[in-house]
Amino acid sequence: MLDGKSLTVLAIVRTFLRSISLTWLFSLCEMVLTALLPLFVGFAIDGLLSGDIEELFRLAVLMAFLISIAVTRRIYDTRVFGTVRVELGKSQMARGAGIPVSSLNARLNMARELVGFLEEDLPMVMMSVVQLIVAVVVLYFFHQSLALAGLVAFGLVICVYAAFHRLFFRLNGRLNNQIEQQVRILERRRMPGLAQHLLRLRKVEVQISDTESILYGSVYVVLLGLILFNLWFATTSLEISAGTIFSIVMYSWEFVEASLAIPAVLQSWSRLSEITQRINNES
Repeated sequence: MLDGKSLTVLAIVRTFLRSISLTWLFSLCEMVLTALLPLFVGFAIDGLLSGDIEELFRLAVLMAFLISIAVTRRIYDTRVFGTVRVELGKSQMARGAGIPVSSLNARLNMARELVGFLEEDLPMVMMSVVQLIVAVVVLYFFHQSLALAGLVAFGLVICVYAAFHRLFFRLNGRLNNQIEQQVRILERRRMPGLAQHLLRLRKVEVQISDTESILYGSVYVVLLGLILFNLWFATTSLEISAGTIFSIVMYSWEFVEASLAIPAVLQSWSRLSEITQRINNES
């Protein structure tokens, strides 16, 4: 099914468009319902405090729909992306006749990350986008300053990641170069060579981990500032109920979660960009 095509995320989506689109539709429904939960919980809190349980029943119905869709999506996802992995592996074997076994083995494993991106990372992006949009709309509904603070924080997060993108690309390239040599090194059965290989892997993995730590530390500083500002502003400048305070805090936190997920996915994309170049190189 993938014969004669470049092995890229876009090519995989085009080849399996119908089945993958259905998984994304399930995911989108699940995301919207999840994003609405804090708002409905806030309504339920205010309703219960005033002796009205109608909002609690609405919350229960929303949660029942959410559970049903989430279970269905997970059952379907496993089958769809399992098939994609099989076809991708077959295509790599067909075009890998001139590639050393060590490199082919490594690239087979790397290519599975393309499918993993579609199955796990891309839905995370969709979830983050839905969370960001819903959070900004709801926060704007409470007060425009809350939404503006969120947008400023998100812009700063993107700027922080942009400063690290090229470094992640280079480090992932070094890691993949070393991984491709692993089978060849194991075939020699020489302990000094294996030890040197493992130390090189460790060195690059430590560099990647240190870079991630600096990135996420910077992002956390920005987003915790958002939480503190919105909590302070809501309690000192607005006349609101307990349920509304809960919703503001929860949507501010959802904004934080969504903003943290996006750099993680962008980092995965940096790695996949390097992998895509590698697995489409027939030498």
